[in-house]
Amino acid sequence: MKEQQKISIRFFDDREVRALWDDHNAKWWFSVLDIVAVLTDQNDYKKTRNYWKYLKAKLKKDNSEVVSVATQLKLLAPDGKKRLSDMLDFNGIIALGKQFPSKKANRFIEWFIFSGESIDGKSKTKAYALFDSSFINNIEVGTTNGLQQIHAYLFGGLYDFAGQIRQKDISKGGFQFAVSKFLGPTLKQIEEMPENTFDEIVEKYVEMNIAHPFMEGNGRTTRIWLDLILKKHLKTCTDWSKISKVDYLNAMVISSANSGSLNKLLKNALTNKIDNREMFMKGIDYSYYYEEN
Repeated sequence: MKEQQKISIRFFDDREVRALWDDHNAKWWFSVLDIVAVLTDQNDYKKTRNYWKYLKAKLKKDNSEVVSVATQLKLLAPDGKKRLSDMLDFNGIIALGKQFPSKKANRFIEWFIFSGESIDGKSKTKAYALFDSSFINNIEVGTTNGLQQIHAYLFGGLYDFAGQIRQKDISKGGFQFAVSKFLGPTLKQIEEMPENTFDEIVEKYVEMNIAHPFMEGNGRTTRIWLDLILKKHLKTCTDWSKISKVDYLNAMVISSANSGSLNKLLKNALTNKIDNREMFMKGIDYSYYYEEN
């Protein structure tokens, strides 16, 4: 069986920056076209490709290392087919960014250098590792303990409360989550909710979101928890890349009163690729993207 490719997606100003993992050299290669599109604020694929073709010829004429260190790997193109595309490693991308003398390019370089060193960046690396670990097969599905296991894995060593049920009340955007002193019985009730049908699973997910049992990291943890429930009972999971950030957040805001919008979003994004590494990694990328301010 052919080994599945490791793909990572970062987001800068709500734009995708894709990367492929190189096992042989133990490093990520980043899509040049994605970054050129970001730095030129271009949505048209052909115009982005043409601009890179022009810039690449200019850099080659100047004997720039940006061109000499580039490689080509297959990425999904707009036509839905995987095609060879120019890629650069970490240092190459920084060098490329310097070819665009603008405040946006400077901001991009700063983001690119330091995003992986943040708590979210380190937690995201842990989330990637979850797919290949044996730990994922030992997580209790649909239980509070299983949710705590996921949270502890994602945030262990980053937060001192990793895996621990909060002891304080929290709110977000004026919405008060479950009162901390009643969290014990609340979580027990949620745990006992049925999860035999899609609708039941979504309702259970909504209630766990309302509970928000951790001080931080609830969304990222609970989305993995949801997919494990879907995988166990329905042999499906969520293709989170099919759900826009705005649509998801809006649906979550109103889900405590009406979960219909969320139910529809999730149902339309279901996939049977439950053991596909690329699907899992893409889910992590979008899950963390949803939490970015």
